[in-house]
Amino acid sequence: MPGNFAIRLRCPLCEADSWVTLADRQETYEQIQKQTWDFKCREHGAQRGAPKEVIGVAPLDDLPPSTQKSALTFGNPISTETTKRIPRSSERMPLRIPVVIYGFTKNCGAFHEETETQTVNGSGALVMLKTKLALGDSVFLMQKGSGLEQEVRVVYLDAYTDRETKVGLAFKHPIPDFWRRSRKQHRVPKMLRVVVKGTDSRGHPFKQSSYTIDLSQDGARLDGIGFLTSPGQTIEVHRLWRKKKYRVIWIGHVGTSEANQVGIFGLQNEKDIWRVEFPEGEPEKEPGKSEPPKK
Repeated sequence: MPGNFAIRLRCPLCEADSWVTLADRQETYEQIQKQTWDFKCREHGAQRGAPKEVIGVAPLDDLPPSTQKSALTFGNPISTETTKRIPRSSERMPLRIPVVIYGFTKNCGAFHEETETQTVNGSGALVMLKTKLALGDSVFLMQKGSGLEQEVRVVYLDAYTDRETKVGLAFKHPIPDFWRRSRKQHRVPKMLRVVVKGTDSRGHPFKQSSYTIDLSQDGARLDGIGFLTSPGQTIEVHRLWRKKKYRVIWIGHVGTSEANQVGIFGLQNEKDIWRVEFPEGEPEKEPGKSEPPKK
């Protein structure tokens, strides 16, 4: 009978652990443990290795009601009147979506960290963070792909390693389609010359040339940006005689393929500075190579 497994793999370059879910596998526990598997380190990209840990995972539908209840809720929840009134909006499911967690807390000050979800549901998500947060902290979660943003509360903490902590993040109110919406936008590869205006980390205004890598109906990915240091900043993008304000939702890490790149999300829905037609329906595959720059 096919089985479900969760395996823990360690990056050989930074020793950070990643969990991968294997569904409907015919292999035995021992066979899973002896094989090597592909996984993605958040800092060093694609890797392959043997599991450090293998856990058998029963399908949620097969669990008894009492077990389901504990398996589908975050541990150490914040007990508030708001959270008591909010019913579970959906079952948690393993889904890896790139996100940015940022904000200001009394313990760590201003911070931003790129990570990805481990599991999600309509009430929040479970992520791995190096930033040390505290139960009850209010921070912001932004999806890198769509630019959707929500204020979230830390409701669960589990020190997974010396460097990383499992953090449960809960929305103020359930949002059943929050994660599904992130996967419905087409991204069109398009290189367009633009001019970006904004304010740097020291409060000084800047103006620089850049170009787009790909576009979506709500945002874009820009390359050649050197003045921006943290998500949440507002910039103005000029394309020919048109201009529009955008929020920076993620910034590529130095030393990775996304260095000097930023993801932006439009703040003025009534404006269209790209004049690009997007395909209708659900995206079917990743976009190919970009077109030559247009002047």
